[in-house]
Formats: sequence, structure tokens, C-alpha cells
Amino acid sequence: MAKSDRFEALVMPHLDAAYNLARWLVHDPHLAEDIVQEACVRAFRFLDQLRGEQARPWFLGIVRNACFDHLREPRAAQFHPDADEDDVDTGQFGVEERTPESILLQKCSTTQVDTAIAALPAAYREVIVLREMEEMSYDLIAEVAGVPIGTVMSRLSRARGMLRAALLPLVREN
Repeated sequence: MAKSDRFEALVMPHLDAAYNLARWLVHDPHLAEDIVQEACVRAFRFLDQLRGEQARPWFLGIVRNACFDHLREPRAAQFHPDADEDDVDTGQFGVEERTPESILLQKCSTTQVDTAIAALPAAYREVIVLREMEEMSYDLIAEVAGVPIGTVMSRLSRARGMLRAALLPLVREN
């Protein structure tokens, strides 16, 4: 199979997921498009390094790295993609654990949820997007993010807590 045919078969089906991840990480739809294009060029260049047929985590890892490369540039200094999760104060939520996050999210508007997700530090935003929007497993998220699965689980827990803290007051207002 020609390299271009292999690229088309393995990478192209994941462009929507790549754009979604990039958009959430860089907060700019136009920049996300540019980053996905750059990631496609990188993926094509290094397609021979892909082993097996599991292109999705491999390609999303390239997209993630391209996003964080951009975020590390001086003009993007307000973002901290490698923020240590111990530096984030999740506060006391006062939420009964028997209340599922899904009920909370259903009571909030899409705009409110998007705003709350966008306010998360990049490391937490990344795992929420990959798990909840892209429905990736913990082990694939760990592969994409280049962190141990325990870190993925910890970040997801903290991200969900931060979302709960941000959204619960909005639900109580309504």
C-alpha cells in the first residue's frame, strides 16, 4: 500500500477528533485548524513509525504535542500545559457524591459547560476532552498524553471536581 493511501486510511478518519482536541487545548478554532494541518504533515512524515493499526492515539498524541509546542511559545505564555496538578486548588465542593455529574451537566447550558471546560488548566482540559467527548479509554488517554494511567485517573477526578464546582452554582441559580 502506498504511503498516501495508508495515511488516508489510518489518519484521515480521526481529523474531527484531532480538531476537537486542538480547539479545546488552544481556545482558538482557526489556530486549531492550523495545528491539525501541522500535525497531519508530521504524521505523514513519520507514518513509517506507526506500528500496527492503532492510529488514533498515535495521531492524537501528535496533535497534543503540536498544541503544547504552540502553547509554550512566548505569546501563549498565559497557558501552562504542564501545570503540576498539585498546584491546582479544587476547593471544597460540598456536593453529595450520590449526585452524578451527568445530571449536573444536563441542567447546564452548552455554553456554560464549554466555558467551564475552557477555564480548566490544559492538563485537565485535555483528559476531559479525550474521555468525555472523544470517549477514549484511560489507557489510550495515557498513551496520547504520555503519562501513567494513574495520572489520567487523577486528572480526570480533579477535572470533574473543578467542573462540578464551577457548574453547581449555576444549577442552583435556576
